[in-house]
Amino acid sequence: MTASTTRRTAAKSRIAAVGAIAVAGTMLLTACGDQTNSDTPKKAGGSENSAPLFAKLPTDIQKAGVIKVGTDATYAPMEIKQGEKIVGVDPDIAAALGKQLGVRFEFTSGTFDTLLGALPTGRYDAVMSSMSDTKARQEGLDSKGKKTGTGVDFVDYFTASTGILVKKGNPEGITSVDDLCGKKLAVQRGTTYETAAKNLSAKCATDGRAKISIEAFSTDAEAQTRVKSGGAVADLNDSPVAAYIAKSAGGGNDFEAIADKGDAGPFGIAVDKKNTQLRDALRDAVDAIIADGTYKAALDKWGAGDGAVTKAVVNGGS
Repeated sequence: MTASTTRRTAAKSRIAAVGAIAVAGTMLLTACGDQTNSDTPKKAGGSENSAPLFAKLPTDIQKAGVIKVGTDATYAPMEIKQGEKIVGVDPDIAAALGKQLGVRFEFTSGTFDTLLGALPTGRYDAVMSSMSDTKARQEGLDSKGKKTGTGVDFVDYFTASTGILVKKGNPEGITSVDDLCGKKLAVQRGTTYETAAKNLSAKCATDGRAKISIEAFSTDAEAQTRVKSGGAVADLNDSPVAAYIAKSAGGGNDFEAIADKGDAGPFGIAVDKKNTQLRDALRDAVDAIIADGTYKAALDKWGAGDGAVTKAVVNGGS
């Protein structure tokens, strides 16, 4: 399977599956999402800002001193709520970016499959939610290839492969996605993994094997609970997230994670296609934090160093 068929469409995960379900239940489609600000310089806005890349930002963001970011904070270790604050790999990377750009990154948590649609409205300036960069998203296409929007541009900053989350002990002996034919799979709705599951099920049928029974949930935490209860054999996820869940949920006693390392694909920061100035400023900021070491520090803090990139790429997904 290619990376483009196995990445999430829009975000997800958790430090403890049950706790995350309670959090996910509070996520509304209104503008009143959970918010947090990255730890960036308080001095922002105006011509006196001395941050290295401040001048590259659009004028409206310079004046506001804020980049409004949409995320789905239910996807540890990438983004997760800790009390009222959103923490994780993405917020820490954003904090480093903010120091280069001289503005705050203000994260608001919402439902993953609604995030991209909010970019053209101005509700968010960017989406940073472990989102896979795919050609379909770049072109504004849904899972059936139908045009549903103008598309987005991505600044790629991380790579991840497919992770298969199974119940502790792996009672079904799952070793790869090929072992899922004829079994029940839990996924998060609106992600590339939902599409990947459908494609894999079709392949099973083509190969003369039983199709996959797919259950889609509004949050990945619900999909995890389904696996834990034995109602589904596995949950598809991004490799660092699946590994984190297996290590942390239930003190490491609930799940196991299998990684398909041959299926790596990029995560990108999404911006509206019309906002090329912000896109390019973010690209330069990613390169800057890679060079100064704060990027690596953010990944290492959360055990996500395997996903590091050496250079920011615009629209590198397939």
